[in-house]
This record gives sequence, structure tokens and C-alpha cells, in this order.
Amino acid sequence: MTATAGRDGHPGTSGSPAGSDPDRGAEDNLRRRIAAELIRTRERSALLTDVVDDDDLMRQHSTIMSPLVWDLAHVGNQEELWLVRDVGRREPVRRDIDELYDAFKQPRKDRPALPLLRPGEARAYLGTVRNKVLDLLDQVRFDERRLLANGFAFGMIVQHEQQHDETMLATHQLRQGPPVLAAPPPPEPAVAVPGEVLVPGGPFVLGTSTEPWALDNERPAHEVDLPPFVIDAAPVTNERYLAFVADGGYDEPRWWSEAGWQHRCAAGLRAPMHWEPDGSGWACRRFGRYAPLRPDEPVVHVCFYEAEAFAAWAGRRLPTEAEWEKAARWDPASGRSRRYPWGDEDPTPDRANLGQRHLAPAPVGAYPAGASALGVHQLIGDVWEWTSSTFHGYPGFVAFPYREYSEVFFGDGYRVLRGGSFGTDRSACRGTFRNWDLPIRRQIFSGFRCARDVRPGELG
Repeated sequence: MTATAGRDGHPGTSGSPAGSDPDRGAEDNLRRRIAAELIRTRERSALLTDVVDDDDLMRQHSTIMSPLVWDLAHVGNQEELWLVRDVGRREPVRRDIDELYDAFKQPRKDRPALPLLRPGEARAYLGTVRNKVLDLLDQVRFDERRLLANGFAFGMIVQHEQQHDETMLATHQLRQGPPVLAAPPPPEPAVAVPGEVLVPGGPFVLGTSTEPWALDNERPAHEVDLPPFVIDAAPVTNERYLAFVADGGYDEPRWWSEAGWQHRCAAGLRAPMHWEPDGSGWACRRFGRYAPLRPDEPVVHVCFYEAEAFAAWAGRRLPTEAEWEKAARWDPASGRSRRYPWGDEDPTPDRANLGQRHLAPAPVGAYPAGASALGVHQLIGDVWEWTSSTFHGYPGFVAFPYREYSEVFFGDGYRVLRGGSFGTDRSACRGTFRNWDLPIRRQIFSGFRCARDVRPGELG
């Protein structure tokens, strides 16, 4: 979501010149915001693909990831399908490549063998599509149909490309070779963060019915009544996770679920992905560089089963996604759910580690301005946080604008992650945003925090 929103989550109309048509002024403002977001997003896609040569773009760095050039052409194809053909009702640019870039028809492991567009051809295709989109943006009426309300179709495409940019960033983490990406380190801790926060019981509003660019699985808003619980005030750090490793946590089946232990043994898991022994300690590889683990940094690149095992070892559990969202959004002073932990304002660099500004999670305590009303820190950005919840639609869910975005993934096979990572863009992250993945996946920028039930007498 990029538009400035009022308390109901709808784009505001402030800023229209005196005496002008406020509806026209609001539409013009929305057009400018959409154009800026499209351009900003494409600049990130270009950054991630221009830093390597054509052979590297065509190479598959992992069988669970696409060649970078596939992601690049795929985002252009989705932009053409939805904005050029559907919204603009224009003639196709490249109908002949639709099947090549259909993610459901082409499994990732098979994509390198496809007759993919070469990098130069892919870039030219994206440029042609984008020129047509910017042209039609000047003419589109946002009240024409539901797909266009508040610029949703354009917001969906912005979010889709940013999600693939994060996927491409994860591919860069997996590629071998010298470093090609650089960014300044995240800020240092500014405050001490408590260990746990008590979240009072009672009802709160989960999800949204008003956020203009929210996706179908975030809708509709509905009331959920939760008992009181306790949640970590910050994500689990390397220091805490190292204690689990040092205590033999990977060798003790009692901490693991049956499915988790089977996967741990089959995959030979011994530590988080990209950790390597370094003398008497551990180091990690990050985008081609090796460095000792920073103790106060959130642990990253762990799968759901590892998070679940750590929580059991620590005498805790993973939070449900409803618990996570209440800790993030609920304001006890007003009794309402905020858009973000800090309030209704869009993310800013002092509130959250987002958008690839840094190439690492920030140490705990680095973003006090981003804390929730309850005092829970770093809920947005840094690391995606595993929850115990499986991925299902909310009561009253309606697929929109197509089933393949969310509904086909519903079921017990996927676990929900919340909050975004340092690689997630602000347009693809909010207090209601739901990510999901298989519980074995850890190439994503995933971490977690723990929760627990309230102990007898703890409420006073």
C-alpha cells in the first residue's frame, strides 16, 4: 500500500487545489503514486539483474529457485496480462510467451530447459510493456470496476514484482561467486528490549476490509477473541539459537515433531542455513561474504521445523498468526487495530528494516520507533516470522481477482509467516499481510519469535 491513508485505510483526498474537483484531484494523486511505485519497483528489479552477466542470469543457482532471467520476464508477463490486456484492453505484446512464464505450468526445476527470453530480449519486453502501462494509466477510470477501485490492479502488480524481487534477492544469497550486492549495515541498537510482553485477553479485529491494496487472503476483517498470552518482545537472536545448537538440540528427537525429526534427519540439518563452523564458533555467509555471527541479530534462514523445535526446547511455542497480529496491531488505549505496529502511517526508515536498504536483519533494539502499542519490537521487517498456523481463508473469504493467488494453496501443507524481512518492500508488507511457505523451506529470510500461555497467578 503506497497511498496515504486515513483511519479507515482509504486513500485520502487532501492536497487537491482549492476550487478543484476533489474526485479528479484524488485520481490524479493516485495516478502519480502508482507511476512512482511502478518506477521505483522496476529500478529494484534492474538493480538485482544488472549486477550479474547474462550467463549468470540464465543459470539456475538452486533447483528450488528460478533463473533470475525467468523472474525478470515473468513480472513483465504478469504486468502485460493484467494491466495491458485486462485493464487496458490492448492487443497482446507477446502472447507466445504466456505459457513459458506461467508459474503453475512450469515447475522451477524445469525452467532452465525452457526457451526463455535472453536477458536483452527480456529487458526490451519489459520496457515495451511498461510504456503501454504508463500510457493507459493516464486514461484509466478507477471507478470502472472492482479490479480498478483505488488502483488495486496496479497495486497488485507492484506487490507481485516486489515479491519476485525478494525472491531474486534470495537467489543472490544462494549463488556462488564474489559479492555483487552492497548496502550499508543496519543501525545499531538504540534501546534495551525486554524479554517478553504480556498481551491481554479479549477480542480484536483480525484482517482488513478497507486497506485498498490488501490481497484476498487478508480479507475480510473479523473479530477474534483470544485468551491472554505472552510473546517475545523481539525475534529470537543468534545468541539464543546458538544455545539450542550447543545443547545438542539437533540431536534430540524429543524437541522435534515427528514430521520435523524426519525432515531434520533426511536433510541432515545441523544448524541454520548458511551457518558454517569457524574455529570454536560459527560464521555465516551472506551474499558472498563471510563474517562471524552477530549475537544480537535475529536468527535467519531457519525452517518451520527448526523454529518449532527451538520453541519446545525453550519451554515455549510458536505464536498463532492471530496472536502475532494482535501483538502487532492491537492498541489497548483505543481498542482498535492499527495498520502497522506503530500506527496507521506508512513505514519509514526509522521504523522498520525493509526494502533491501540493508542486507541483514538489524540487531534487537535498533528500531524503537517501530514498536507496537504493547511494546513488541521489530514485528515488521528484519525476518519473516514463522507462526504455528496453517494457511486457510478467513471466514467469508472470497477469491479475488483469481483463485491461484491464494485459494489453491489453502490447506495444512503450508505454514503462515508474518511481518516481512529486510528484503521485503514496504508495498508488500503491512500488519495484515500473510505470507506462506512449506515448513521445510529456509532459503527465504525466515526467523521467528516464541510465545507461551499465561502461567497461573501471572495476571495478578
